[in-house]
Amino acid sequence: MWRLGSVACAAAFGLWAVLGAVQVAAQAVTPEGKPAQLAVIPVPVLELSLALKVGEVMEVLREEGMASGADLASDLPRGAEDPLWSAALSRIYDPAHMEAIFNQSFAQSLAGQGETVEAATAFFASPIGERALSLELAARMALQDEAVEAAAERAYADLAEANPERQAMIDMFVSANDLVESNVMGALNANLSFLRGLADSGVEEFALPEAEMLAQVWATEPEVRDEMVGWVFPFLTLAYQPLSDADLQAYIAFSKTPAGQRVNAAMFQAYDALFDEISHDLGRAFGLALQGDDI
Repeated sequence: MWRLGSVACAAAFGLWAVLGAVQVAAQAVTPEGKPAQLAVIPVPVLELSLALKVGEVMEVLREEGMASGADLASDLPRGAEDPLWSAALSRIYDPAHMEAIFNQSFAQSLAGQGETVEAATAFFASPIGERALSLELAARMALQDEAVEAAAERAYADLAEANPERQAMIDMFVSANDLVESNVMGALNANLSFLRGLADSGVEEFALPEAEMLAQVWATEPEVRDEMVGWVFPFLTLAYQPLSDADLQAYIAFSKTPAGQRVNAAMFQAYDALFDEISHDLGRAFGLALQGDDI
């Protein structure tokens, strides 16, 4: 269950039992270093987040974000060597802050759904669930290499002839988890947040009316959709290659359960909250850097 983005071990659960806590207060810190609103996150949700390896996901997203931010720097007056831009990227892509934002939204979406949280934790902490998530992480990191990405694209295309049953399972997984449509909408919302951040930077040429921002973003929908389709199927082909058909079928079966559907929706909502904030802060920082201002 990954977000493209413009998507821990069960042994650790014992710690919460020793603490005997019912809920934990987690305070996020904004990229500007100011404390955000205190949020009380129930321990079962934190356990699910741990099983989903959210902390590890944030480390990967930071690496990707820092790389993308370095590419953006070529358009800045001070270029890639701008220390203020580098510092801004480090603040925006702070893994602890990102995890806190995700968990806050995740907990809100799953409020009052104890049975759903319990069922999802049981699956993702199981050998099948844990292995699938580990493989997703490994594939996400591997796909940062263009050669690996090209090989994954060929591998998915080859399935049509070599193993159509496996290709059908990959397609079924994508459908069950709504990975194309939800990712496309999330990416468009993140792009809109970036434009809003640019507007908030004070650069007059970026102070567009909301309707014009929406029009610009919506005009990219076909390109975003093509990119998403071209990424998600090869990604899953690569990630799940070591999984047996039986294990992949078990993952699909869980995804289709009410608990699987609710948790998937909650994850997308949490990633939307995270990427909306990141994109806005990135747009604002980029606008300030274009002016040569301190970020």
